[in-house]
Amino acid sequence: MNKYFSSIVFACLCQVAVAQSPSGGGPLASTNISRATAGAVAPNAVAGSITGTVVDAATQQPVPYATIALVNPTTNKPVDGTMADDKGKFTLEKVAGGTYKVAVSFIGYEAKTLDIEVTDRNASVDLGKIAISSTAKALNEVVVEGQRAMIEEKVDRTVYNAENDLSNKGGDASDVLRKVPMLSVDLDGNVSMRGSQNIKVLINNRPSTITAGSVADALKQIPADMIKSVEVITSPSAKYDAEGSAGIINIVTKKNTLQGGSLNIDTGVGLRGANLGLNGSYRTGKMGFSLGGFGRMGYNTPGSFENVQTTIVDGVQNVVRQEAATDNNMMFGRYTFGWDYDINEKNYLNGSVQYGVRNWQANQDDLLSQRFQGGSLLSSTLRDVETTDNSGTVDVNLNYTHTFDKPQHEFSVLTQFSRNNRTNDFLNQIYIGDGNDLERRLKNINESFNQESTVQLDYTNPIAKNQLVELGVKQIRRQVTSDYETFMADGTGPFVKEASTNLSNVFNYNQDVTAGYLSYTLTTANNYSLKAGARYEYTTINANFENSEEGVSIPAYGVLVPSINLSKRLRDGNTVKLAYNRRIQRPSLEFLNPNIQNSNPAFRTVGNPELDPEFTNNYELSYSTYFKTTSLNFSTFVRNTNNSIQAVRQTAEDGVLETTFFNIGQEEAYGGSIFGSINLSNKLTLNGGTDIYYAVMSNNVEDPAQQASNSGVVYNIRAMGNYTLGQGWGIQGFGFYRGSQVQLQGLQGGFGIYSLNLKKDFNEGKGSIGFGAENFLSSSMNRRTELNTPTFSQTSNNVINNMNFKVNLSYRIGKMMSEGTRRRKKSVNNDDLKGGSGGAQDAAAAPTGPTQGGGMPQGTTMPQAGAQQGGKPSVATGGATQGARPAQFPGQQPASVPTGAPAQAAGTDSTAAAEPADSTQQVELTGRWKGTVGEREMTLDLVADGNTLTGTMQTPTGQAPLSNGIISGDEFSFTLTMGGNEVPYKGKMEGSAINLTADFQGQPVNITLTREK
Repeated sequence: MNKYFSSIVFACLCQVAVAQSPSGGGPLASTNISRATAGAVAPNAVAGSITGTVVDAATQQPVPYATIALVNPTTNKPVDGTMADDKGKFTLEKVAGGTYKVAVSFIGYEAKTLDIEVTDRNASVDLGKIAISSTAKALNEVVVEGQRAMIEEKVDRTVYNAENDLSNKGGDASDVLRKVPMLSVDLDGNVSMRGSQNIKVLINNRPSTITAGSVADALKQIPADMIKSVEVITSPSAKYDAEGSAGIINIVTKKNTLQGGSLNIDTGVGLRGANLGLNGSYRTGKMGFSLGGFGRMGYNTPGSFENVQTTIVDGVQNVVRQEAATDNNMMFGRYTFGWDYDINEKNYLNGSVQYGVRNWQANQDDLLSQRFQGGSLLSSTLRDVETTDNSGTVDVNLNYTHTFDKPQHEFSVLTQFSRNNRTNDFLNQIYIGDGNDLERRLKNINESFNQESTVQLDYTNPIAKNQLVELGVKQIRRQVTSDYETFMADGTGPFVKEASTNLSNVFNYNQDVTAGYLSYTLTTANNYSLKAGARYEYTTINANFENSEEGVSIPAYGVLVPSINLSKRLRDGNTVKLAYNRRIQRPSLEFLNPNIQNSNPAFRTVGNPELDPEFTNNYELSYSTYFKTTSLNFSTFVRNTNNSIQAVRQTAEDGVLETTFFNIGQEEAYGGSIFGSINLSNKLTLNGGTDIYYAVMSNNVEDPAQQASNSGVVYNIRAMGNYTLGQGWGIQGFGFYRGSQVQLQGLQGGFGIYSLNLKKDFNEGKGSIGFGAENFLSSSMNRRTELNTPTFSQTSNNVINNMNFKVNLSYRIGKMMSEGTRRRKKSVNNDDLKGGSGGAQDAAAAPTGPTQGGGMPQGTTMPQAGAQQGGKPSVATGGATQGARPAQFPGQQPASVPTGAPAQAAGTDSTAAAEPADSTQQVELTGRWKGTVGEREMTLDLVADGNTLTGTMQTPTGQAPLSNGIISGDEFSFTLTMGGNEVPYKGKMEGSAINLTADFQGQPVNITLTREK
């Protein structure tokens, strides 16, 4: 564990009187003390300074990050403050003339107070060495863990902690993403962010060719049980690839790299599917290994399909009516092997191999197609349609990082190889009359692969205490091949290959992207943070058809992508953010593939290999606030896209509705989102929100017959609630509704989903069993799609039977123990391809600079919880002020402490198993309890009397009394008051230990304490 970070968190909790402004502020806002109270010191025009160095009285060694408060001796309230650096040195500047007390404190040391006076003659006060005496004692090992909220608002992203959501058992990644603010997932698994599907998706901070063809298909391969968190970045900086016009999604899976070994088993079975997962980890010394396998099967998914398509050819109306019964069967698997090795203190390696497999079969049985002309039936056919979509994906990564003596000064080399082999076939069996005799068969075979090789070099250097420079280069070599053929057969006879090259060919598409970026971060003393940068990418493309002399000419192009992010933390801890970035979106294989897909005879789809990229400008303004146990986030955005890749539907000569893609569109969106979370009690938590925007679309075509434009309001609503029943029982409800989606040539109807889940933990939290019900009030769901143009109209209605009941079982074998600090892992991020893989924050993404307000040493940062590569979770204490990052202190790495419920090993669910509540629990609370934060001591003396709890907490400045103490079974609560500020605490008996949570304005900090022996 990073002892310095943990100590600062605890220091700021215990020393509200000297580390928080009178108006509140965040738990790390130690220097955000309002100067408005300085008037009580009878200030004059003097602008003096106070300097000094804090040292250990016994060893005379510096005490890093000690808290220094400037106190008004008349009111005994702080008027200013700061924190010592890693060498124990501190400076208070712009101090008004007057008499003060300087209070110096740090966890495990006795507090010390000095009297000083700032005058015209003594404007610069140098206190020299300030020696403080240690009171720390050796204790037994204590595990300190942070339990994160379901939704967290970070300075540059929104994080949904999926591992805390018990309803995710047995689903896949698309089920998880439906619960994430700003995201919307339709019933086919297509993901959009603020109405745009041009997003980038990473898995563990890495791209994967698994998403190159379709994000929706890729999400079905990732079991929900293995997802730790989902990060949404709406305004990426220049360090990220320029792709992803709407933003970036990073899916972080559950891993651990602690000392020892552990095996997790997750399984479930339901009306619509079943799942099985095994995940093991082992670490010894400098080396760690992880091995996991997850599989999911979907079955029993019947439905129906109806379609009415009307076209006008030479003034004559033609109508095609279709209906069929549908059924889908699927099997998905994902298997991973991870390895990391610490060569020495400044050099380390990490690598991984991942393999994903998908087998999907969709059937339309008894598809009846009837053609009418002028109201008369011309023809009627009956057929069975079978579509097969299979793929296998391998991702191999090897990365090296070197750190320098100066904090944040580092160099890394990241490499990745990724390949996806895919088979996408369809078979039509066409019958005569009533369907008893087979007339003919039509088969299309499409085998393709997408391969990427990437090398990336990154360099980070803090050029000053409040300034950071980042630069790097990247090379991506991408190879795509699509081999497609169409065959016909009479009756049960042999298949014969169609001769037309339009139906059979090999399409090769090679793309090289060379990129370089430069980013600059500045944080000012008045709580402004600026991050500006630019990225240049140069793309060369070579494409051809092997069986044709006609080539595809696509010129090379370069693009400069600027970005700027500005944030201001207000005095009350609230945050305002303003951002602009320009993005590009290259077309992926699903838009380029010239293979004709017409499994349904009424319409077909064909790609366009000559597509150019599209360009998007994003503007965003957001405001975050929190009070008591409630947090709120408001954001507004404007997005405009030129050269937009849009689907164009038109009637072909044979009367079939054909869909292809062109760079002819313009899209605009104006909207915003609201999200809130509230803890109504220590048992009930509610959160929810809405996204709403006004969409405007146009294809800019001059031909009146092909002109298309549309506009309208689109919205999403989501809500979630958790209630702890006690004794290991918990219940959760979730609901989501998406309104109708505006499309260029029509709209897609809205839909709603909901679920209710009950879970019971057993065997001290090692195991859990859950019961879930999904969409249980209705056996089916209808989805209607309408398209209208001057030349055709189409109405489709899909009926999906998605009522589901399921049972899940999870159990953990073995035990992982924290081995102290671990290194954060970096990895490649290929943030590109429209409809393809996406990019998210690098595991060691650029820090934002010094903590706003100076609560942490300037120029320091710590990766966001869940963002480390290689499964290195950080202590998610929630200690950072809203809108500011926690700090990683010089020479230290993020602590390898598992997130989840207190005193549980990584990989377990966040709801701890509770001991049975009885009267003896109250008696057992009486006594002295001790714990550590880092290497610093915390002491809590409790006295239980019936349902009343009293006592004191030992702080660096003395003992503070407890008030409002209440005991309820194995749970209790109290309030700690210091300096006129109140901090609510909640606790729970967990066997022979208690888990104590301080609720700092909705930001939980958890500490495990054991009874003093």
